[in-house]
Amino acid sequence: MWTYQKILEYPVKIKNPSPKMAKVIITQYGGPDGELAASLRYLSQRFTMVTPQAIATLNDIGTEELAHLEIVGSIVTQLMKGASVEQIEKEGMGAYYADHGKGIYPASGSGVPFTAAYIQSKGNPIVDLNENLAAEQKARATYEYLIQMADDPDVLDPLKFLREREVVHYQRFGEALRIVQDYIQEPHLFIMPKPDFMK
Repeated sequence: MWTYQKILEYPVKIKNPSPKMAKVIITQYGGPDGELAASLRYLSQRFTMVTPQAIATLNDIGTEELAHLEIVGSIVTQLMKGASVEQIEKEGMGAYYADHGKGIYPASGSGVPFTAAYIQSKGNPIVDLNENLAAEQKARATYEYLIQMADDPDVLDPLKFLREREVVHYQRFGEALRIVQDYIQEPHLFIMPKPDFMK
C-alpha cells in the first residue's frame, strides 16, 4: 500500500543540543495534538468515509502524518544527542531520561504518555471531517507556540515546514467536507420494497 522512501520529508540537521526544546517538542510526537494521534485518527476514519475523494484524502494525510512523526522524532533525537546528563537534568528532562534515556517515547510535553483517547473516530463522515479540521488547527497552534519558544534556526526550519503542512491539511479536509456534504445531499435513487403493513 505504501512506498517508503528512506529520507525525511523535510531535512533535520540540528547541531546544538537542547534538552529544554526536546522536552516541549516531544508533544508533537505523542501529545494530544501530535502527529501520532493525527495519523491514527485519519487512517481509522477512512473506513467509514462515503466518497472516494474523502477516503483518499484521509489515507494521504494519515500517511503524511507518519512522515511528520518521523521528522519530530528526528528533531527530538538530535536535540538530545550530545547533551550531557548534567545538561539534561538542568534543562528539565531528567525524569524523561530516567525512564527512556535518549530514546523517543510518545508523550506530551508535560510527560503524559500517549493514549488512544487522543483520537476520535465517530463513524459519521461529517462529524469526523469537522473533528479533523479542528485537529489541524490545534496542531498548527501548537507548532506556532513551539516556534515562539525556539531560537535555533536549525530547529525553526522544520517546525515552520510542519506548521505549513497543517494549513494545507486543513484546506484539504475542507475540500473533502464539501464533497461529502454534496454527496449526502444528492438524491440517491433506489427502490425500497414496501413494508409488510403497506401490502
